[in-house]
Amino acid sequence: MAADEKRLKRRRAERRGRLAEYAAALFLRLKGYRILVMRYRTPSGEIDIIARRGDLVAFVEVKMRQDARNAVDAVGPATQHRIRAASNHWISRQSNAHLLSYRYDIVAMQQWKLPRHFVDAF
Repeated sequence: MAADEKRLKRRRAERRGRLAEYAAALFLRLKGYRILVMRYRTPSGEIDIIARRGDLVAFVEVKMRQDARNAVDAVGPATQHRIRAASNHWISRQSNAHLLSYRYDIVAMQQWKLPRHFVDAF
């Protein structure tokens, strides 16, 4: 595979991923969540969506896969570790952190299907 072809394939995958994240954010909004941050980046990791409903903050990983099981399985221990490290970074910067509860969710996106929200997935 030529270098240009690889770059093009990577760009398309990134675009699909961003679209999946925006669709997941819209889905969460319809479920009553307020989107605080999208694509929160730290030196130790990234969180796709940070959403809040009441005093609950959900750190959400979005995965686009052929089926929901593959999406959940794609969030392995290394990914979970990076998300937790990034969430600790975000939490440490919140003045009201002691008032909030937290969890880690996965939103599985599939083409032409409604998203599936796995609450407290890890």
